[in-house]
Amino acid sequence: MTDNERNRPLILSLGGINMDLVTFSNRLPADGETVVGDRFVTYPGGKGANQAVAAARMGARSAMVGRVGDDMFGPQLTDLLQSAGVETGAVGVSEGTNSGIAVISVGENGQNRIVQVLGANDTCADAEHDAVAALLPRASALLLQLEVSVDLSIRVAEKAYSRGVHVVLDPGPVRPVPEEFYRHVSVITPNETEAEALVGYAIANEQTAAKAASELLGRGVGAAVIKLGAQGAYWSDGHAGGMVPPFAVPAVDTVAAGDAFNGALAVALSEGHPLDSAVRWGCAAGALSVTRVGAQDSMPERDAVLALLDQ
Repeated sequence: MTDNERNRPLILSLGGINMDLVTFSNRLPADGETVVGDRFVTYPGGKGANQAVAAARMGARSAMVGRVGDDMFGPQLTDLLQSAGVETGAVGVSEGTNSGIAVISVGENGQNRIVQVLGANDTCADAEHDAVAALLPRASALLLQLEVSVDLSIRVAEKAYSRGVHVVLDPGPVRPVPEEFYRHVSVITPNETEAEALVGYAIANEQTAAKAASELLGRGVGAAVIKLGAQGAYWSDGHAGGMVPPFAVPAVDTVAAGDAFNGALAVALSEGHPLDSAVRWGCAAGALSVTRVGAQDSMPERDAVLALLDQ
């Protein structure tokens, strides 16, 4: 390992590794309706894997902890992570199980609907706990989502938080979050839909985002960031807070924009940026990601993010 590599922060991601099966059409179908699409593609995805790639593209050392199946997608997913600069020594293979997949429909305006099958992601257990524990002494941040066992995520979050590692939780896909989880989270980053599921009311603007952030802080998180899509993001750490405005870009595909956000946020925090600055990094990365099609393929490079921040 070179001196430059030693000085780069190590970001861990424990979470889902998926193959995304994506259809594109002029509009999304209503319930019970069939529409004729324009094209079909496959892309590597999974929130955990996307965020690992996002951190790598932002210049950090990035390590993925998770599992793939023994189907045809497993080796492809691992190889693609490696080609993106992500360490995959802690990616296991679950025999007799399919890799995680996500079936994604994308409409003309870039909005999407997703059906996810967790597959091998749902088999993560003690081996993944031990892998995270072994890497934590060198890590500066741990990225978590809800694509693997919540109990496993709580265990590694507690261990990481106690060591002073930034624990960044993206509470998606929507699942119940036990009260004890919040106490081991440095920053929670729900989008509007996820925030609504957590607090029980619609999140539509700065006022409702601020209310939701306050409620999440009351549950024990260190800071809350509510991602509001085209409106930007609201952040609060209980002492200060406010809106970070959006970056104006042409939206092509919003898939994985939140993952780009989280990867950039974790890198910025690991490099010592205050939360408001880190949220701007996240917003810039998320904005750039929607200008490209795909999940991991849309994660932006560091130079592009910094250039957008300077505009």
